[in-house]
Parts: sequence; C-alpha cells; structure tokens
Amino acid sequence: MRRSKKSSKSKIITAIVLICIIVLMIVLSMNKPKTDIIQDEIDIASHESEIETKTEEPKEESATPVVKDDIKIFKGNDRPIAFMIDNNKNAQPHASINSTYMVYEIIVEGGETRLMALFKGTDADQVGPIRSARHYFLDYAMENDAIYAHLGLSPQADNDMKSFYINNINGQVYDTGKARTNSSLYWRVKHKKAPHNAYTNTASILKIAADRGYATTSNKESVLKYVSKEVELTNADASIANSVKIPYSKGHTVEYKYNPDTKRYTRYSKGKKMTDEISKEDVTTKNIIITFAKNYTLDDGENKGRQDVVTVGELDGYYITNGKAIKIKCIKKSRTEQTTYVDMEGKEIDVNDGNTWVNVCPIDANVVISE
Repeated sequence: MRRSKKSSKSKIITAIVLICIIVLMIVLSMNKPKTDIIQDEIDIASHESEIETKTEEPKEESATPVVKDDIKIFKGNDRPIAFMIDNNKNAQPHASINSTYMVYEIIVEGGETRLMALFKGTDADQVGPIRSARHYFLDYAMENDAIYAHLGLSPQADNDMKSFYINNINGQVYDTGKARTNSSLYWRVKHKKAPHNAYTNTASILKIAADRGYATTSNKESVLKYVSKEVELTNADASIANSVKIPYSKGHTVEYKYNPDTKRYTRYSKGKKMTDEISKEDVTTKNIIITFAKNYTLDDGENKGRQDVVTVGELDGYYITNGKAIKIKCIKKSRTEQTTYVDMEGKEIDVNDGNTWVNVCPIDANVVISE
C-alpha cells in the first residue's frame, strides 16, 4: 500500500512539471516573434529604400534643365501684323519701320517696289504710308500667320484673300481722308500728298481685328531659325559683304552698307539713306536675305502693268550678316507653307537674333556683293 501512494504522488509531480514546461515554452514562443517582426520590418524598410533609390536615380539624370535660346526679336504669342507700305520716293520716310521684325520688299508695277512690314508685340503709334495690296505679298503674310493691313487692293489680291480666307483689314472702310483725331483708325497727314499720305497704327488694327473676330494671338513658329549665339558665316564659300547692291529696275536700286562697329547694315533707296520717320534714326538691319524670283506683267485686261511673282519652288538667294554672305536656297513648297532657307549643303541656316529685310528681287537682277 505504501508503494502505491508514493507512485501516485510521483505521477502528480511529474504532471505539474510538464505543465510548467509547456507554459514556459508558450511564453517564450510568444516573445520570440517580436524580435523576428522587428527584424522583418528593418529588412522591408531597407528593401524599400533600395527600390526608392533605384527609381529616383533616372529622375535625377533627366531633371537637368534644357537651355533654350532666349530670342528677343521673335517671342510671345502676339499675332504678327503685316502692313502694306508705300515705297514711292514721295512716301518716304516710313513711320516705325525700325520697329519691325521682318520687312519684305517685292517689285510692283512701274518698276517700283512695295514693302510688307511685319510687327509682333510692338505698340507702334504710327505706321505708313499705307498702300494697296498685291496678291503675291499674301504668300509671305500667310507663312507668318499675319493679319494683313492695307488700303485698297488689286483684283488678284481680292480674289486670293477670299480663296485663302485671309484675315485682312482694308483701310478704305475706315479712312476719313482727314487729319488724325482721337477716334481715327486710318487717317491722312498734311506733310505728304495723296496717295502717299495714309497712316494707321498697331492699336487700330488690333481693335478692328477684335471687332471682326480675328485671332490676335498665334503660336506659329518663326519662319527664320533664329539663334541667340552670334552667327558668323565661316562657310568655305562665304564672301565679304560690306556693300550690297540690289537693282530691282532701272529706276529703283537698293543698297546696304555694313557698319563693323554696330554689326548692322544701313539701308539706302534710290541713292538716299533711309531714316525712320518717327525715331529719325537711320534704317538699319541685322540680317539681309535675297531671293531671286521670276516676275512678269499680268495680262489682266486693265493694262496697269501689274506684276505676278513666282514665290513657290526652290529659289536661289543669299544670306548676309555681320559683313559676310553665303549662297542659299529659298524653298517654298506652296503659297501657304513657310519658306525654308538652307545652305548649299541643304542644312537650314541659323539666323542672327535681329530684324531682317527680305529682298525678293527679279531673277535676272545684277546683284553686287563686295568689300
């Protein structure tokens, strides 16, 4: 009997010990995962850091700012305005001509030329004298996306304005025929004789344009490839161009003379130095482009000697700046498309940041470029 009691007591003690061991193991197993979890969080955080580092590296490489040319002559989204300017000797001097970014000079009837003066984002209080439109000027107005301001028009220009939906403003509708007042949109000056005395300004054209629902802003890029870095013509075929003479006809020759101090060209017309009527300064330009284009007299039944000028095609020409000249090609694929000016290797030319006179002259003009 004694042996039986001892055996029973021993079993009880063993059971208690086993229970204690089990409880202890449970407690230990509950504490251990905390360490594991902490370690797992550290590993995950470290892995996420590696992922972030890997995804951020290309961002840092692509975040390098792109430096763009800071062009001054052609900037902003103001829509250009093209004014048809009288170039008869009785119309000179021209008002605000030095405030343009481009001027196109093309032959008209009688061996004379007219100018299409382009303004962009400029408040010119007087522009003129204004004359009537000719249809081939529209080709260059369209490629500049310009509002076209004129005073009268040829039948050909009238037809083309309708065909191409040109945003144009005919000053005949607004011309008072009198001196300027506060409400004048087109007016006449007394110190010049008609028809060489009609003027307007950029504010008047913008007001009329807004009233007609014409767009007054434009995102169209410049026709010319302007660069901010000074362009020096170092091509193998570059020639010295201190003097440029362009005969449009027997009665009209244009000349440019280079000033190495200002690095600009002074313009002469009919042997006379040109001045801006408003600023009284000499008319100068940074760039000169010459385009040789075929012209002929129209047989329109009116016998007024009106001209047609072939603007479309691959035309020969010159680019002149900083006392040097190179031969170029002036490529215009259609009347509405922009002209591309390329060197003799077919590369589009860089153009100095400054105003440009584009002289579209007769194809057989004896142009002289010299020292």
